[in-house]
This record gives sequence, structure tokens and C-alpha cells, in this order.
Amino acid sequence: METGLTRIAKVAKAKPKEKFTSLAHLINEPMLVECHRKMRARKASGVDAITKEEYDQNLTANIKDLIERMKRQAYKPQPVRRVYIPKPGTNQKRPLGIPGYEDKLVQMNLAKILNAIYEADFLDCSYGFRPGRSCHDALKALNKIIENKDINYIVDADIRGFFDHVDHEWMRKFIGERIADPNIKRLINRFLKAGVMEAGIIYQTHEGTPQGGIISPILANIYLHYALDLWFEKVIKKRSRGEAYIIRYADDFVCCFQHKEDAEAFYQSLKERLGKFKLEIAAEKTRIIEFGRKAGRNNNNKPDTFDFLGFTHYCGKSVKYKSFKVMRKTSKKKYKASLLRCKEWLKANRNKPVKELMKQIEIKLDGHYRYYGITGNYLMLDRFRHEVIKRLYKWLNRRSQKKSFKNQEEFERFLTRFPLPKPRIYVHFYGTS
Repeated sequence: METGLTRIAKVAKAKPKEKFTSLAHLINEPMLVECHRKMRARKASGVDAITKEEYDQNLTANIKDLIERMKRQAYKPQPVRRVYIPKPGTNQKRPLGIPGYEDKLVQMNLAKILNAIYEADFLDCSYGFRPGRSCHDALKALNKIIENKDINYIVDADIRGFFDHVDHEWMRKFIGERIADPNIKRLINRFLKAGVMEAGIIYQTHEGTPQGGIISPILANIYLHYALDLWFEKVIKKRSRGEAYIIRYADDFVCCFQHKEDAEAFYQSLKERLGKFKLEIAAEKTRIIEFGRKAGRNNNNKPDTFDFLGFTHYCGKSVKYKSFKVMRKTSKKKYKASLLRCKEWLKANRNKPVKELMKQIEIKLDGHYRYYGITGNYLMLDRFRHEVIKRLYKWLNRRSQKKSFKNQEEFERFLTRFPLPKPRIYVHFYGTS
């Protein structure tokens, strides 16, 4: 299977116009078994309520039956189970669509095939959900562009409800650019049209691809590759009088321009371009700001800031050379959301055994450091740790009517027995990590 995917990837790279006519055989028993092995055991179940453990009890027969149904076109994805997860710090909730267990296996297998083909096509500006690329890589790339190129303006853009408004007809056209296998095209279409079950009622899906589906990230990348990336590369760059660059992570992207008129022209054409593909710009979240080494020189105003991938970017100077640097710190929105999650977790778990509780907090702090621990963000990490410790003191003292600690000194002695990790920078933007 992996040999077959490697061969497809080589052909896709060598022949950019090639349309693949025979792919369905790559959804086979060995690969589905491998997908089953890789599936996380504690993932939420779909409308079928089947878990990995339950499917594993009769794995060979289950996979054979699944393959047989697919061969005679009898396999149809079940509606995804709609659940809502809270957005910390707001009253809003984010909808997720959880597929049934067999649908997860087929989606994982199908996503591998699509990745093998389209990875050769995707541009360097795209970073989301791609092998060997991460949020930190996108941040580093953006950093190099702003610091090393002649950049003076940023278009901070946002697509309104992207995953909910992916147009199925356009999605089919984009898939058809590289895939001519009718079985694969039919399967993708069935996933798009599978529907949503909420409160026991099945709703038809005429647009969108549900967040939570294993195949959704690659479909999103394919959609925006054609709708945005190629257009920016082939049209916007050529139209611009000066330098122009884009960095995209899934549906979150930032565009950099040398000249203000180029940024303004792009902003106006972006509305029309997205509209063509049934997408809409979130005007309240999209703006043009002056940003870069020359920002603020003419009017002596402090340059504006923008948020990208959980960090607020602002103009600064290096301590040693006093030269222009892009500085980053944890955004207020993400900082507050992280603290709120910590507060809610401590409140719900304060009665756990102390040793277990402290170990879990240690893991959570380390996870926070590993993402937000980038060059220049140490103070925000230290502030976060300090706030976590304050909340820990509060909730440990509410374990019973009698306070756990008489005073702060007693709590400090407790922390020497159960020390929490200090902030650490894991991702270095200059030099090696």
C-alpha cells in the first residue's frame, strides 16, 4: 500500500496535469487494518456508537464485510453526529461532526490517497495539515518574509465559517482536476452528502465539510489551493507593483505587501474572488495595517498589531543590534481561553489525589510551553504559570471546609514537594531549536 502511494506521489510530481483513473484498489484490506491500528482508542464515537475496541473484537470479518460492500457500491457513509464544544472565553460554541467508526477508517484511507496526489501540487505558502509542516513552520516563514523582504503592509484576512460553506459543486470540480476514477469521486461525494444527525434528526448537507471529519483537512486544502493560493501566486503577484506574499494555515491566512495600493487592490478583489466560490470574507475581522521596518515613520504612530495562529505580532527591535524584528506574544484571546480551561479543569478535578492532580497540571503546563514557547514569548509563559499557580492555590483550598493551606508560605512549601515546570522556549526563530 505504501509503495503504491509512493508511486502515485512520484507520478503526481512528475506529471502536474495527470489525472488518476485507477485509485479505488488502494482502499483495501491491509490499508484499512493499518488505519484501524492508527486510530486513537478514545476518539468520540459517531451515530453508530461503535468504538475502536468493539470493532477490533471481530476485526477481520468487519473489514472483509466493509470491502465487500464497497466493491458492490453498497457502502454509504452514515450521517455525522453533530456535537458542540464551547469556545473558551465566549458564549459561542463550535460545531463538530463526528463520523461513524467505519467512515473514519475509509476517510483515513482516502485522505492518504489524496495527500499522495495533491502534496505535489500544493504551494509552499500552504502549511495547514500537511506532512512535515506545522504552525511553527508557518510562523517562521511569515517572520522571514516580513523581516527580510520589503514589506510595509499586512492584510489580516478571515473567511467567515469556511468549513460550513465549502461549495460541493466546486469541490467536485477541483477534485476532477486530478482524479478521474469514478469510484473515488463517488465516495468523496457521498461523504460530502452524508448529512448531519442532531438530537435524533437527520439534516441534509448541501454545503460544507464537517470539522471533525478525518478527510475534511485535505479537502479544505484542495479547495483553498484552487480558490486562493493559485490565484494569489498567478494573478495577485503579477498585478502587484511591489512584493507580495501569502502564508496560509488551513483557512487562516496573512498577506504581505510592499505597497499600500497593492494591499488595497488585493482586499477589494479578494471579496469578489471568494464570492465566486461561495465564500465570504468576515469584514469585521479583515483589515489592512501598516506593518514592517518602515511602519510608523511618516506619522510617528505606533504600528498596529495582528493575530495569527494564536500569537499577536508587533513591531520591535532586537536587544543587541537595535534592528527591526517581528515580535510575538500569546494573543489575549488565546491567553484568556487557556486560563479559563485551566480554571474549569481545576474546579472539576480539585478532589483528585494530590500527586495525580499535580502530575496532570505539569503535563498541561508543558503542553502550553511547547506551543507558545517561541522566541520572545518567555514573559507570557511566566505570566501564565503564575496565574495557574494562583488558581491552584484557590481550588486546593476549596477541597473541603477546612483550608488545605493556612497561608502562602505553607503553599510555597507544598510547591517545593510538587514543583511545577518553569517556562521554556521550545521553538527558536533564529538559529537551531
